[in-house]
Amino acid sequence: MSDKPIDLLQTSGLDEETARQITAAALKGADDGELYLEYSQNEGLVFDNGRLKSSSFSTGQGFGLRAVVGEASGYAHSDDISEAALKRAADAVASVQSGHSGTYAAPPTRTNQKLYTDENPIGSPTFAEKVQLLQEIDAYARAKDPRVQQVTVSLAGSWKTVDILRADGHRIRDVRPLVRLNVSIVAGDGDKQESGSYGSGGREGFGEFVAETSWQHAVDEALRQALVNLEAIPAPAGTFDVVLGNGWPGILLHEAVGHGLEGDFNRKKTSAFAGLMGQQVAAKGVTIVDDGTIAKRRGSLSVDDEGTPTGRTTLIEDGILVGYMQDRQNARLMGVEPTGNGRRESFSHQPLPRMTNTIMEAGDKDPKEIIESLEDGIYAVSFGGGQVDITSGKFVFSCTEAYRVQNGKIGAPVKGAMLIGNGPDALTRVSMIGNDLKLDPGIGTCGKAGQGVPVGVGQPTMRINEMTIGGTAT
Repeated sequence: MSDKPIDLLQTSGLDEETARQITAAALKGADDGELYLEYSQNEGLVFDNGRLKSSSFSTGQGFGLRAVVGEASGYAHSDDISEAALKRAADAVASVQSGHSGTYAAPPTRTNQKLYTDENPIGSPTFAEKVQLLQEIDAYARAKDPRVQQVTVSLAGSWKTVDILRADGHRIRDVRPLVRLNVSIVAGDGDKQESGSYGSGGREGFGEFVAETSWQHAVDEALRQALVNLEAIPAPAGTFDVVLGNGWPGILLHEAVGHGLEGDFNRKKTSAFAGLMGQQVAAKGVTIVDDGTIAKRRGSLSVDDEGTPTGRTTLIEDGILVGYMQDRQNARLMGVEPTGNGRRESFSHQPLPRMTNTIMEAGDKDPKEIIESLEDGIYAVSFGGGQVDITSGKFVFSCTEAYRVQNGKIGAPVKGAMLIGNGPDALTRVSMIGNDLKLDPGIGTCGKAGQGVPVGVGQPTMRINEMTIGGTAT
């Protein structure tokens, strides 16, 4: 597999000057727009019950042509990168400009920043070596503890070349590698079974990523969680003070708060944070940023899917709402600058304002001190799925690893704990923030409007007072 960036116009036999002329004609009089070209390779392997259960490999390519006029946009896409297909797309998107003669938006500022290599993770190691690695991981997990009953290991990699051409001649290319390893273990004791899982990933090649210490850590953590859950008792129900662990628990902030800080929801006034710019929306000490510039992180991008360089955008500073995440369209309509958060799943989707790596910054408390401050509460270490209503901010999240804390001491693990609350309200209840900021291991995927994109989260240990816990204990 080649690591060399692919010139999609050249390989498709479409002359660059012709593509520029068609794009410029299609976007004449529009406020904004672009020709977005994409080539991708994707590979996935799943090892389950001691055998290779499935493997897949696919390649895809195509283009999306967009014209933006005010709040409206015209979009056409095709997997046929040809002059004829581009002309048909141009005819389709031009219809959105009827009666409009706008000033074309300025192009994004150029950048030389590159946050990851061009390395293609699919080509090395070989397919056979990857299967052997999965066998080694399976054997290692089963040898760790006789209570291990099932091991599922998945390995996924992708390599994507993105080429963005604007009517003003601005052209930018980005090559994006992405890898992920996930281990799930079912452990049993008598007739009782529980599961645990751990995953990691990032924008890099497989060589560095699948080093022995990395996959062994994934197995150890998945098994530890499964064995902890074997000892878990039913979670209590009621109102409790809660301590969230650092790292992956930041997914609660991503869902309960992050989506509400995306530009489109606030422009349309469908977010719980709409109209609150400059106001106190969280406890003092709470600072939340979205940072797409962290090297090799799953949610990072050198440029977003509109060609705008990503940045570090402060959303909440010391409890004050100071910013939203913006794509170009919503930024223009709101009279602010784009923040490099215009993202799309693929060429067949329009860009939307989306998160990259959403992080709560560290405070000054020792994590041990935070846990010891609980008289009777819950310590939530890891989360599974959840649901959020953007307009109201209400959320429900399930804990995959949590403990009862009484008199400052971590006690028995609990299962079936559900955190229930309201995102904006929960931010005001933050009372202690740890000094142990940690990013998640690289497993997040965010869904919005039917599109999924890789994201990252992070936070320090923190205490939130008086949260509702839905439990199973009677």
